[in-house]
Amino acid sequence: MLKRIKYSVITSNIFLAFLYRFIRLYSSTFRLTVENEGKWINHIENGGRVLLCTWHQQFFSAIHHFKNYRKYKPGLMISRSFDGDLISGIANRTGWYTMRGSSSKGGRKALGGMIEKLTETGLAAHIVDGPRGPAGVVKAGAIRLASAANAVIVPFYTSTENAWYFKSWDRFMLPKPFARVTLRFGDMIPCPASENDDDFEHHRSSLEQLMLPEIRLSAA
Repeated sequence: MLKRIKYSVITSNIFLAFLYRFIRLYSSTFRLTVENEGKWINHIENGGRVLLCTWHQQFFSAIHHFKNYRKYKPGLMISRSFDGDLISGIANRTGWYTMRGSSSKGGRKALGGMIEKLTETGLAAHIVDGPRGPAGVVKAGAIRLASAANAVIVPFYTSTENAWYFKSWDRFMLPKPFARVTLRFGDMIPCPASENDDDFEHHRSSLEQLMLPEIRLSAA
């Protein structure tokens, strides 16, 4: 009974509105530098489609800046979990449209919704190691989504020298107030439809090897 009450309070509109404003205020203290953003935005403006991809560890630092993309009505896939309820509530208030599901629950329906949304609007984002990891492993969803929607993949990374790292599976990164934070976008990566399993695995592992150097997997 107490669990249900706690859940209903934390996921209520009032609490989520408070949490959203707190995150906006907190992240507005970051001294943010954004790199290599123009190319993929021009690609969308010229009719192309873009799937932004990052590690679970690093997405928080980008929340404040990502509100700038709300005009594209972008899509984001979020798990059907308690954490997912909170993240979805924040993302929706930022102007992103969330599809609820993951590889463990509701993934097929959510992926179908993401493909439809990305095809329609030209922009979506994806957490490549999912809601549970393992960290440093790109799951299949990003490749399936990008190839089905005929979109390019654009990896993005956030970094700072002044952050807390949680003792979680992904060593979640939370920049400290007033930290210098860099949001860097990689180059556009074509993701054509795969003709066989080997071709698909090549695309997946290539993306993983490209993104691996940007994640902090071990304790300092």
